[in-house]
Amino acid sequence: MSRRALALMVAGFLTVALALFGAMLPVPYVALSPGPTENTIGDVNGKPVITIDGHETYPTDGKLSLVTVAYQGGPDNRLDLLTALRGWANPSIAVVPEEAIFPRTSSLEQVEQENTQEMTDSQESATAAALNALKVPIQESITVAQTDKGAPADGKLKPGDVITAVDGTQVTALDAVATAVQKHKAGDPVRFTVRRGGTSTDVTVTAGKADDGRTVVGVRMQTSYTFPFKVDISVGDVGGPSAGLMFSLGIYDKLTPGPITGGKSVAGTGTIDPAGNVGPIGGIEQKMVGARSAGATVFLTPAENCADAVKAAPKGLRLVRVDTLSGAIKALDTLRTGSGDVPACTAG
Repeated sequence: MSRRALALMVAGFLTVALALFGAMLPVPYVALSPGPTENTIGDVNGKPVITIDGHETYPTDGKLSLVTVAYQGGPDNRLDLLTALRGWANPSIAVVPEEAIFPRTSSLEQVEQENTQEMTDSQESATAAALNALKVPIQESITVAQTDKGAPADGKLKPGDVITAVDGTQVTALDAVATAVQKHKAGDPVRFTVRRGGTSTDVTVTAGKADDGRTVVGVRMQTSYTFPFKVDISVGDVGGPSAGLMFSLGIYDKLTPGPITGGKSVAGTGTIDPAGNVGPIGGIEQKMVGARSAGATVFLTPAENCADAVKAAPKGLRLVRVDTLSGAIKALDTLRTGSGDVPACTAG
């Protein structure tokens, strides 16, 4: 073999080796792909997704499916370059910077905990929204979620405390507590009346001052609800708040005569608050692909996601624009009866 041929062979071998090595290098990106769907009026692993005890329920039909996004990569298991390149070439996969999913200010464990908490909060808000739509009375309360470490409330107010009054004045909303605290100056005592372990007690906290000058005590609160009957939601290893709308519809369907789907396979997404307002979500493109792959023909789409959804909707999937739970129910009624107009997503 001539020196020239040998040199070319060695150079070719090194080029291939370097290319293979480079393809296996980890890169700080995450690949988002269509995840599994779950029928909220069906079963998961032989157990109903939604179980209602203490109130009459009715037979359902069709599907009201929540949709998810699966991810590959992350700080503890980074993608290799070749996988990222394959993802960029696949229109149903989104490859995004790692920081978009896992902020540098949060650990992987913290992100997972936040997703789990968002799912729990979503289920409670979904139940409240469904019962509000049905005019079923529910009781609201202000609960301490956590206190900031080293803040005035740290060690005094405890997670799970129900705040019933501030300085002797009854409070029933989060902003009422904030307003009551803002009436004080740093160094003033603020008296909280809380229900803890079934007993009412007063807790005095010395107010502090935030960097922006606001009076604070360092407590994080959330609205909790007491329902007149038990609603249990179980979907396994799914996190985040985006299934709220579909949970609400599933609860509503089980509590009302006649299936609201008319037997259709309906999927959808959207956050929801107790008043029934539907909010936008991420990963709409992947969620639509997952929905269509699972057989859905109708997709309930948050209004703020409509423009992106129209650009990427799979063939055979009808996009229905929704702003509120009541609007979604009305749209499903119209689809079932064939009488009236159904709000559609548009590109504008």
